[in-house]
Amino acid sequence: MPIIDKFKYSSQMKQTFGEYIRKLRTENHYTLTQLGAKLNIDYANLSKIENGKREFDEKRLTLLAAVFSLEIEELKTEYFSDLFAKKLYTSSCSIDVLVVAEKKVKYLRQINAKQETLKL
Repeated sequence: MPIIDKFKYSSQMKQTFGEYIRKLRTENHYTLTQLGAKLNIDYANLSKIENGKREFDEKRLTLLAAVFSLEIEELKTEYFSDLFAKKLYTSSCSIDVLVVAEKKVKYLRQINAKQETLKL
């Protein structure tokens, strides 16, 4: 298992999630086939993910974190920020949407804390 400096591999929102995966893969000297095998993805689909032609499956985040010894919360930040940014960009939305969304998350957490289970 590779030793990773977690700050070295944070994209800090300067690249897509697929480009982030490519960076992790190449800097750790994995081929598409090797990393695909570790993630249970064929190399062609992994290539599409890296090139932005296919989305990474959220269910594989834990596996990706394990392969590169990354903190799952940091990886979730990278993954979801990419999804949100793409949606905002393609929908031509204002960044104000994020402020409203943050308030809604706080509200949902309050409800969840009160009800213990939130059904969405």
